Amino acid sequence: MQKITVLCVGKLKEKFYIDAQAEYVKRLSRYCKLELIELPEQRLPEDPSPAQIAQALETEASTIREKLPKGGALVALAIEGKPCSSEELSRRLSDYAVAGKTQVTFLIGGSFGLDASLKKSADWQLSMSPMTFPHHMARVMLLEQIYRAFQIELGTKYHK
Repeated sequence: MQKITVLCVGKLKEKFYIDAQAEYVKRLSRYCKLELIELPEQRLPEDPSPAQIAQALETEASTIREKLPKGGALVALAIEGKPCSSEELSRRLSDYAVAGKTQVTFLIGGSFGLDASLKKSADWQLSMSPMTFPHHMARVMLLEQIYRAFQIELGTKYHK
């Protein structure tokens, strides 16, 4: 069984995001071993300078590295990454499994994204869209797409 880790900066606070996340965690439990790891987002002033943002991202990157599962594939969600279809995500997850990468880790940064060093070390930089979404919504969208990927692989009617 494939192990998928979603490592997120920031905690969900809104009930509707928490409920949506719980629904996809429940659905995914039949297809993979899912681990969600929430890490604290660095506090920044109202109007942070580029140096303050860079320092916060470095601190978050250090915390992320401490929690990264060993081995497997690392996917960083980044707006400058490569978008893909649901079918392509399904193929990639399947290809990782066939290649022996049974651990797949998805990284979701906080309000200011991920440190460049994390993106550079990723096997794949995935963009969900050229549009900007709250990172909490991106988490729910990612979970849905992972669930959809398993449904595509199984050939169910969920993906039309």
